[in-house]
Amino acid sequence: MSGPTDFVALTGARLPIVQAPMAGFADVDLAVAAIAAGGIGSLPCAMLTPDQVVAQAQAVRAQATGPLNLNFFCHTLGPVPDEAAWRKALAPFYAEEGVAAPTTPPPLRRPFDAAMAEAVEAVRPEIVSFHFGLPEPVLQARVRATGAILFGNATNLAEAEWLARAGVDAIIAQGFEAGGHAGYFLAGHTPIGLTALVREVSARIDLPVIAAGGIADAAGVRAAIAAGAAAVQVGTAYLLSPECRTSKAQRTQMAAASAQLTVITNLFSGGLARGLRNRLIEALGPVSPLAPPFPFASAALAPLRAKAEADGRGDYSPLWAGQGVALVDAAPAIEITQRLGQAALIEA
Repeated sequence: MSGPTDFVALTGARLPIVQAPMAGFADVDLAVAAIAAGGIGSLPCAMLTPDQVVAQAQAVRAQATGPLNLNFFCHTLGPVPDEAAWRKALAPFYAEEGVAAPTTPPPLRRPFDAAMAEAVEAVRPEIVSFHFGLPEPVLQARVRATGAILFGNATNLAEAEWLARAGVDAIIAQGFEAGGHAGYFLAGHTPIGLTALVREVSARIDLPVIAAGGIADAAGVRAAIAAGAAAVQVGTAYLLSPECRTSKAQRTQMAAASAQLTVITNLFSGGLARGLRNRLIEALGPVSPLAPPFPFASAALAPLRAKAEADGRGDYSPLWAGQGVALVDAAPAIEITQRLGQAALIEA
């Protein structure tokens, strides 16, 4: 079983902590702070163009020296679905907000492809991580050829074993407590608590396990390491930091948030993800069969989200947060990274 010292040796980090790649929340500033503190900084790339990936990575490199992780999605982008029922469900909100349904949808989250592989080849990051499985072998080989090590995300043992057979260097064990999208990819969503998942994966697979889900304080870090993790990945812990792009509306709501106020929902993208309750969730329920499949549900929400956010409201926005939300403080990201990363080394 690999431990924290093995993880830092593998990655070149000084601390066994990965700043979670949170699309819409994390960018250059947060990655720079995490790296400067001794952790692994991450850039979420699923909603970027290849040119943007290169530009953001170069901006990080100009400000910090240390391991950089580029994170990509590996979902299957199916045909454009019929959104008539979904738009009908949203019609009362369009009327109330005084906006029209979109005629031109916004850019969608794109799966990793040859163009993104070219961006990885240009950047040559220390780490590349994947959500929703892995890209096809020829693309994996291109990433490998850059010298990057690979992280894969698993929500159960079967996915972890699949990733191990595919040759990843470390496995992110994502418990059901995690904020944002659940990265299941083999047989549907089978939510497992983080401690049970880490114990099972670390006992069965001889690879470093990175614990992710509900970890927002030193006690949570120590518990994850004691369960068998070699490192932790944290995202919610950064949401109130000045380097995070968390909206004012979400920051205000988080001030009174508790674990009970997070819920798994498919309304904002079509994929199951954990976030804070808001008006849309209260009106339609957390999970709706009317929402188009991932990632198409977000398109019809775009004008509603833009209108509400312009007014300082998060009524139609994905307010992603994990179950550790009540433990979050507004410290700088460097301080958060050092505090949590050092907790992992103390236990080691």
